[in-house]
Amino acid sequence: MSKQQKACPMKKTSIGGQALMEGIMMRGPAKSAMAVRRPNGEIHFEESENTVKKRPRICRFPIIRGVFGFIDSMVMGYKYLMKSAEISMEEPAEEKSEVTDAQEGNDKKEKTGESAVGKVTMTVITVVATVLGVALALFLFVWLPSFLYSLLKPVLPEGAADNRYLRSTFEGVLKIAVLVAYMALVSLMKDIRRTFMYHGAEHKTIFCYENGLPLTVENVRKQSRFHPRCGTSFLILMLIVSIVIGLFIPTTIAGVNETAYTFIRAAIKLLLIPLTMGVGYELLKLAGRHDNLFTRIISAPGKWLQRITVREPTDDMIECAIMAFKAVIPPDESDKW
Repeated sequence: MSKQQKACPMKKTSIGGQALMEGIMMRGPAKSAMAVRRPNGEIHFEESENTVKKRPRICRFPIIRGVFGFIDSMVMGYKYLMKSAEISMEEPAEEKSEVTDAQEGNDKKEKTGESAVGKVTMTVITVVATVLGVALALFLFVWLPSFLYSLLKPVLPEGAADNRYLRSTFEGVLKIAVLVAYMALVSLMKDIRRTFMYHGAEHKTIFCYENGLPLTVENVRKQSRFHPRCGTSFLILMLIVSIVIGLFIPTTIAGVNETAYTFIRAAIKLLLIPLTMGVGYELLKLAGRHDNLFTRIISAPGKWLQRITVREPTDDMIECAIMAFKAVIPPDESDKW
């Protein structure tokens, strides 16, 4: 790593982004922008004003704001991800067959019917996939750790089985192992690897801006791909916070057998997800604003996992990141922290 990569950023920005299918989305204080590479090599670019939702003042309080911020990011990120998938997989114009005027008329009618059916089908598939995805996440990160620990209890020394510190640590480490294994497996897929490369372009572009350098491909290429304010780091922070919160959950309930308690414990952890999410958000925000011993410690696990989820980008990927980033830089420097 070069000296420039090790240098502390000269300024901090609240601008963040997300890797898409063959592109990048950047979000600033006032605007969001997306740059996606089409199959023919051209860049599809679009930008929009951020809609400010009026919420009660309590929603801006620490911890609570993290929950709403996470939900907003998920909704916006999903919308742009679906858009990028359509754009990156569209059929090049030169490959479309030529048809006569009469055939065009018939095709338009057929396509209208097909597109209506197609939209309904895609909506159903999306809803089902979302539900299954949430169910799988709850199974892997909420119920499974508690269940596996219940199987392990009979072989543990007397008194150790009901140790809340041991149980919470075991469940937390297992969650992290599952997350790392999942990320490693999906990174073997070609499309996911390319998305991880765009993730690298996003980080490098933000670092280049924070280091006060002109946003050129050459300058961006030299930056580090590991950024403390990253979604990957947020996931790890949430899991670490869940270990700490788990220390306060009793390991047994009088009159409740182990099987029933496993479900009860899973339900308690499910109810505590907003708290876990809120604390993780505040820690991530702290790591993004400050560079000291504490923030480096809490950023370390996330940066380690970024070795899997953030890859070195190509120059054409960096071009997309720069285009999207430049569009959301506010003229009044309201993004500065």
